[in-house]
Amino acid sequence: MLNVNISLIVRISNNTFVFDKMIKWIIFLALILVATGESKEVRQLNIAQGPVRGYKEAGDDVFVFYGIPYATAPTGPNKYKAPLPPPTWTVPFEATNKNIICLQMTNLLMTYPNLTESEDCLIANIYVPDTKTNKLPVLVYVHGGAYQIGYGEFATAKNLIREKEIIIVNFNYRLGPHGFLCLGTPDVPGNAGMKDQVALLHWVKKNIASFGGNPDDVTIIGPSAGSSAVDLLMLSPMTKGLFSKVIPESGSNMAAFSVQGNPVEIAKSYAKLINFTGNEDDIYALEEFYKTVPEEVLHSFDVFNQKDSTFFFSPCVERDVGQEIFLDDAPVNILKAGKQQKLPMLYGFAEMEGLFRVPWFDHWKDSMNTKFSDFLPGDLHFDSESEKEEVAERIKRFYFGNRPISEETIFRYIDYFTDVLFAYSTLRSVRLQVESGNNNIYLYQFDFVDDSAPLIPYTEIRGANHCAQTFMVIDGLWPNLTEDEVSKDTKKVKQIMRKMWSTFITTGKPVSENSDLPQWPPTRANGGPHMCIDKSLKLRGPLIQQRVLFWDEIYDKYYKIPTPPPSPPPRQKVEL
Repeated sequence: MLNVNISLIVRISNNTFVFDKMIKWIIFLALILVATGESKEVRQLNIAQGPVRGYKEAGDDVFVFYGIPYATAPTGPNKYKAPLPPPTWTVPFEATNKNIICLQMTNLLMTYPNLTESEDCLIANIYVPDTKTNKLPVLVYVHGGAYQIGYGEFATAKNLIREKEIIIVNFNYRLGPHGFLCLGTPDVPGNAGMKDQVALLHWVKKNIASFGGNPDDVTIIGPSAGSSAVDLLMLSPMTKGLFSKVIPESGSNMAAFSVQGNPVEIAKSYAKLINFTGNEDDIYALEEFYKTVPEEVLHSFDVFNQKDSTFFFSPCVERDVGQEIFLDDAPVNILKAGKQQKLPMLYGFAEMEGLFRVPWFDHWKDSMNTKFSDFLPGDLHFDSESEKEEVAERIKRFYFGNRPISEETIFRYIDYFTDVLFAYSTLRSVRLQVESGNNNIYLYQFDFVDDSAPLIPYTEIRGANHCAQTFMVIDGLWPNLTEDEVSKDTKKVKQIMRKMWSTFITTGKPVSENSDLPQWPPTRANGGPHMCIDKSLKLRGPLIQQRVLFWDEIYDKYYKIPTPPPSPPPRQKVEL
């Protein structure tokens, strides 16, 4: 409420006063103040850094704390190193700024002009239900964007909180070369963006109880590159004890885009694209270039049109430079040795993930007919060009038969990119994890598509696009329909998905034993059983088994295991 004290002693030259008019004006002004934010309910609490204030909008049931620094991004010559501790304060921190994003490849400011790019971008946003209950389950959301773009507040999930009282944390982490340049030197060891994520998880462990959360009941979730990231977090020696359940949505630690195969060569290639003219074989000259190149140049090149299903910068296997290492071996080796954390997982992808590459179809189809080998995933290696061409022809024949890649075979194009980007690597990771002892992986394929979704070009068919399942769980529906605007079928699927996801977050299983939903047992190494999620739920056997067996044969023979950067030569002393 707005308190207004009115003085009734008012003098006017003619000693008259119209009290009712004045009172009406005061009430009018009071209503304006209420409408502009005075009605927000505030919650103040103390975290390790100092007091913070979050707010609840009028009529809402969730308090939100925006823009709390969880770490400090180093700058200058140290900008590729691990994050530093966060700032502290003594007066209450007004947690209201939700517009901070990290420097990134694509300029989101043209689409979202209220956003502010900054090096100082390591902030978290915390969503807290209006309840007096303590020790609530915690969901940490890692945003996607191919490790190149995105920000924590890109998607919100208040309706998931309304399904089950949980606390949700989303956050920013460094992106592109700023987050994932990996030279294997003390100043550029690699994985800065993943070390940001680890710092966030430590911050949650230390502070979430102040918000009413349980620091020992944390689930990590992410779509696309966020899915790859949470899958990689399971493999890191830095994350033991920081979370207990994992939900990777359309992305795997085994994907070609998840880990750089040869990070120094990637750094050289990208440097050329942004006009590095020095000696590319001089690692120290390369390092100095990346330290001093202007940010607008560093993030200027569009990496999304790479034909080999990679995006240049991503996590890497690190060389030991005397600092804490996020990833000390290739994911395939960690999984085969069973060194990953064996935690409950809700793991899967959409039926037509390859729709992600349909915007390139008209540009690529002729090139694929001419030289299909250019489009093989970047984590395959061949001893000769003739061997590569032979395998490429075999793969092309498997998907397209003797037909050219054209409008008539666009579904085979979609299947191909579904498999090489997302589906096969997911099922390969599932097999390795189950074989090494993780018997709590709940596998699904998401098939549902709303009637409002666009038709696939050159067809009268719609398909479940990349991360379609994510948009069933978060608020709204891509592209930004409200909950009231979606169809009855979509509302039903959203309700079912949120019920299963919240059940997994709170119990480690997507379907409880007394549920009216079909029972959902863990999968086996062959990718079955899996749950088909559509207008109804159907438990089925091994997922895309023939395609998996085909790729198993290819990867068993031609897979190139990612390696850390080589040891650089000693620095040459400059004689004066």
